[in-house]
Amino acid sequence: YAKAQPLESYGAQRRGGRGKAATKVKDEDFVEQMFAASTHDTLLCFSTRGKVYWQKVYALPIGSRTARGRPMVNLLPLEENERITAILPVREYPQDCFIFFATAHGKVKRTPLASFSRPRSNGIIALDLREDDSLIGAKLTAGDSDLMLFTNAGKGIRIDESSVRAMGRTAAGVRGIKLQPGDEVISLIAIDSDNGDILFATENGYGKRTRVQDFNTQGRGGQGVISIQTSQRNGRVIGAIHVTGDEEIMLISNTGTLVRTPVEGISTLARNTQGVTLIRLSDEETLVQIESVAASVAPPVFSKT
Repeated sequence: YAKAQPLESYGAQRRGGRGKAATKVKDEDFVEQMFAASTHDTLLCFSTRGKVYWQKVYALPIGSRTARGRPMVNLLPLEENERITAILPVREYPQDCFIFFATAHGKVKRTPLASFSRPRSNGIIALDLREDDSLIGAKLTAGDSDLMLFTNAGKGIRIDESSVRAMGRTAAGVRGIKLQPGDEVISLIAIDSDNGDILFATENGYGKRTRVQDFNTQGRGGQGVISIQTSQRNGRVIGAIHVTGDEEIMLISNTGTLVRTPVEGISTLARNTQGVTLIRLSDEETLVQIESVAASVAPPVFSKT
């Protein structure tokens, strides 16, 4: 399901609050994607099968906090068992900008944004995926960014974008990070400097901020370094986002409960630490999504000047 609603629907709360309902979900469903965008943006929707579909933001149904929304199969021509895993709001398609992809098995790929400038009603191939792999993230880059990959086991790696050559839409990509059996990549972050922090969240509602400069650039394909401890208290890592301290974050549980809280209220700690309480969860709840938003308005759409 998908819907749109004003950002002002959520007032800021103190860290550790109970939150408020963000959407109505079925027992077997949970919130997976959340982002801020203008109604005039075009959404590039990337699916588990490595395809991309186009959707205008103004075409999404407007709903209340408790509304479920409209089924994605009624908005996009998805195939059976195909679902959307990454969404990018764009307005233009510059020739010197790129989309950087990452998969759950640690593969990465860089493709020119202009390759996706011609919409087709039934979608097109964005990258070649193996049957047991899935797309976990897609970021817009300017060609000179650093990319950071984080796993559910609390590991992370920072690589130079130039270490991944530009490829066509149908290419499979190259190894970005070496994973241990059972581990998966859960977050892809693009940064242009050492400014800001990386904010981590775990499935049991704990998290922290760690400075970007604590992660040194490494060669592509390495095992990375410890980013947060995945103890019995914390559980697995569910997300990592880049923050600067002057925005707010939204945390969503598997039951649809949402907490919006200022980033500055979250402790800044070293890499090899557990973190603090971000949201109080009931025994049957787990944290499934973390996203950052501007404190008062939606962030601007990507544009290279």
